[in-house]
Amino acid sequence: MSVPDTGAPSGGEAVVGDQPVGPWGDYLAAAQQLDAVRRAASTAAGEQAATLQAAQQELSAVRARLAPQRARLLQDFGVPETALMPQPAEQAMAAQAVAAGPAAILGALRQARATADAADAGMLGAAPAAALPLRPWARNLLVYGPFAAAVLIVQIVLYLIAPSGSLPTYALLCGLSLPVLAYGLGWLTIGFVYGGGSEKVDRTPLVGAITCLTPVLLTCMGVGLLAFIR
Repeated sequence: MSVPDTGAPSGGEAVVGDQPVGPWGDYLAAAQQLDAVRRAASTAAGEQAATLQAAQQELSAVRARLAPQRARLLQDFGVPETALMPQPAEQAMAAQAVAAGPAAILGALRQARATADAADAGMLGAAPAAALPLRPWARNLLVYGPFAAAVLIVQIVLYLIAPSGSLPTYALLCGLSLPVLAYGLGWLTIGFVYGGGSEKVDRTPLVGAITCLTPVLLTCMGVGLLAFIR
């Protein structure tokens, strides 16, 4: 004798429409809800992994873009290295911008790359910063040097045209007068070119004396070497 089909589960649960009611229905609803949560979590995890991977790629691109910009700012534009270090306020703003998760990190990195692109465009049309001023000794050497070179040339010419018997007299006169003359002219030139301001001009007298006496030493060494060879 057959049992009529009532549409209920084997445990005797009633069915309303397509959904069973009672404990079996509660179990099926909970299972469906858990499956939906699992699917949502799986989708969110996949999206988060993709976002993290994209953020890593953006970070590599931003680093590659910032490295040459940093080198150019230091070398070509003379920006001090301390000016390129992030300040505490900037670090706090960056931490706040990426606190919302991977999506916020990716957005911040993309904004940073856009800023780097704009900086590249601006640096291409910008002229390097004005060259740093020379130190006083190097600046003054550019003045004392030509006068010392003139002394050396005069001494060589006098050595070539002076009679052999009068060479010691010429050497004594040139060795005493020409370096002093060159030093005095250099001193005056430095004051004329770099003076006029409120600060006193540093003429670096020791550098000037050594520079102006160098031709005398070179001439003496040359004359001694020629005398030794002969």
